[in-house]
Amino acid sequence: MKIIADIAGFADDLINLRHDFHANPELGFQEHRTSERVSDLLTEWGIEVTRSIGGTGVVGMLVGNRPGRTIGLRADMDALPMEERTNLPYASRNPGVFHGCGHDGHMTMLLGAARYLAAHRNFAGRAVFIFQPAEEGLGGARAMLADGLFERFPCDELYGLHNSPYHPHGRVEIRPGLAQAGASFFDIKVTGRGSHAAMPQVGRDAIVAAAALVGELQRVVSRTVDPTHPAVLSVTRFVGGSAYNVLPDAVELAGTIRFVHSEDERLIVTRMQGICEGLAAAHEVEIGIDVRKVFSVLENDPVRAANLIDVAAEVVGPDAARADAELTMGSEDMADLLDVVPGAFFTLGHHGTVPLHNPEFHFDDSILPVGASIFARLVEVRGASDD
Repeated sequence: MKIIADIAGFADDLINLRHDFHANPELGFQEHRTSERVSDLLTEWGIEVTRSIGGTGVVGMLVGNRPGRTIGLRADMDALPMEERTNLPYASRNPGVFHGCGHDGHMTMLLGAARYLAAHRNFAGRAVFIFQPAEEGLGGARAMLADGLFERFPCDELYGLHNSPYHPHGRVEIRPGLAQAGASFFDIKVTGRGSHAAMPQVGRDAIVAAAALVGELQRVVSRTVDPTHPAVLSVTRFVGGSAYNVLPDAVELAGTIRFVHSEDERLIVTRMQGICEGLAAAHEVEIGIDVRKVFSVLENDPVRAANLIDVAAEVVGPDAARADAELTMGSEDMADLLDVVPGAFFTLGHHGTVPLHNPEFHFDDSILPVGASIFARLVEVRGASDD
């Protein structure tokens, strides 16, 4: 592995910085301390900073020492609304908020690249460092776009990464073209008539109706979507009732739809609406459904994906940089940014067996200088390119 020497030299600073972000996590659009910390560091290194883009987003602009192309690099900043159970000495100080997806590491790697590039400025063109809020389903990328992100900071190419405990340590993987699913979130409210549990005949049982609804929803994909088209529908929340002897008057469900073809999402939603109407009539209850399209399908530009692999191979070695990643049904709002600027979104593998979004997830600090080096080399190589 060929880490940039200067970045290897301040690797301990990156670890301390990542631990600070980890101990002080913030939810989407609430990343006030985080964005202040990012802004202060960029300013300290002589990088031009623009704050409050898309709410709490931050953009840093750095001009190289000769003309060239503008390369955008992006990291997400928000944490998850979940408790941490790692018992780390730098564990979250904010109850119910946890960097369980590694965004603290993403930010740190991008800051490491920014620090190195600012110290030397030995590159062509410009580097745009994008620190995005609210990636976890709240629309942070769309908020930055609505605030004129690429009108104010035009980029020729855009790159981002995600840590991965699912791949070997130090391996870079990308899938050219269609790479990650789009996603919609849904909320359903079943409203019946509450009653004593001993006299269900005088009420309208919302729990029975909601349970039947869950079963029916699990058949939507298998009986609506073309079997050759990947799609997933998952009910992830079922809330209702407060006592042993009370039939509640309402139950709330929520969940997610994943798809790689937009027409499949429309088919699924139409079928869900029909099922809700039918079960409402059958159980004599009211069922309301709200579906929101949250993530676009992520597509990597094939040329930029190849460029990324070439650059990453310099850092991790040619055997560890691969363009044959599997399609994933996970979603990422980098997709919205890549709809505007051609680029590539890749994974960087690291040690650990605990999955992302698990309360015991532990980010591997050893990949911080690896990711920072890849980001930095993307600016140095692609900024000077004429293709």
